[in-house]
This record gives sequence, C-alpha cells and structure tokens, in this order.
Amino acid sequence: MSSKKHLVILSGAGISAESGIKTFRDSGGLWECHEVMEVASPEGWQRNQELVQNFYNQRRKQLLECEPNQAHLILAEMEKDYKISIITQNVDDLHERAGSSTVIHLHGELKKAQSSVDPNLVYELDHWEIKEGDTCEKGSQLRPHIVWFGEQVPMMDVAIGIVATADILVVIGTSLQVYPAAGLVNYVPTSSRIFLIDPVNPAVGLGKKVFYISENATSGIKTLEKMLKTEI
Repeated sequence: MSSKKHLVILSGAGISAESGIKTFRDSGGLWECHEVMEVASPEGWQRNQELVQNFYNQRRKQLLECEPNQAHLILAEMEKDYKISIITQNVDDLHERAGSSTVIHLHGELKKAQSSVDPNLVYELDHWEIKEGDTCEKGSQLRPHIVWFGEQVPMMDVAIGIVATADILVVIGTSLQVYPAAGLVNYVPTSSRIFLIDPVNPAVGLGKKVFYISENATSGIKTLEKMLKTEI
C-alpha cells in the first residue's frame, strides 16, 4: 500500500487562464461576448442550437492552440512524491496533456460529445467541430459533453468520495461560488488541511482552517510545493 500523502486538487478557471483560456466570470458575466445562459443552459440549447454548437466549436478550436502551463506541469510532476487526484471544474484537457494520471471533470469535457437525448452516450472527438446532422447511435443530434446550468453533475458522487480520502485539499483558481462543486470542501476529513491558491481570496466562509496563498496558479503551486517538501 502506498504511503504517499493523498493531495486532492480542486482546480478552476484560474489555472487554465494562464494558458490563455478566457473565463466568463472575468468578463462581466459574458463568455466570449455571450450571456452565459445563452450558451450554457438547456434552455439556450433549445432556443438556438446553431449558436450553442458554434460557440463550443470555437472553444474547441481555441483549445487546440493552447498548451498546458507550468502550473499543470508541476502538478503532474508532483505525482513522484504524492498520490494526486485532480477534480477540475474546467472542461479543457490541459491537466491530462500535462501528464496528470487521475483527473475527474465535474462539468464535462470539451473534446467529447454526447447524445442530446441520452447523456450516457458519450463520444470522443478527434476533430474540433460538431456539425448539424452529426448523430449518436440512437439517431439524435450530438451536443457538447458539457454540464450546463440546471443539469445534474454526474461525477459529483465520485468527487465526494475522493475528497473524503484527502490528506490535503488544494483549491486552485476557483471562486468557490459555483455549486455543487464549491460544496466539496465540506467533505474534507477534519484532520486534513486545506490550502487555497488564488490572487484574490474568495469572499466565502469555508468554516475550516484554511491556509491562503495569495498568488496566481503557477507561483502559488511553487510556494505550496516548497512548503510541503519540508514535511516529507
């Protein structure tokens, strides 16, 4: 049995931002000039499927031009010393491309598609565009494999089980304002420590003893790594 400490990473948009991926919360509620509910809700999909498909097609195309940044790479490298489980709110694949071996996506994955009638039918995409007329095996139009506002988060129970085994929880680049993901901190064992890496401490009460590292993702993870190495 491994004696490595279990570090659970809860990552958000702040870590991907350093790779050039924009976030809607930093744009006054607009995501690439769209009201978020236009492109991230079942109602938006019903109103204008073409708009929604095009939006995610462009996000997918943009992702092809982005690379993992140093924060992603350091987390992957830390697997030499720790058992690392990453629970991410991000829909990109930058953690995987950096080499992290255990990544749970709470809000879906940009490089996958799903049936518009059966969310259990999920398909890997080897191209950036989902077109009208691209269908699943049941004949329904494919849609982005994204958990939109108002939809269930299918990986939530898995994430809760992982957090419940954490020796250390590290929250990186998330405002802790999107639920149910933000509620994961409530499942950390009472004996475990929580580190929060963000240049702006979120205005939320975690109700636990939290060590704040008020830096961006890359520099904050470097600071965390130095702190933890003194304990190995």
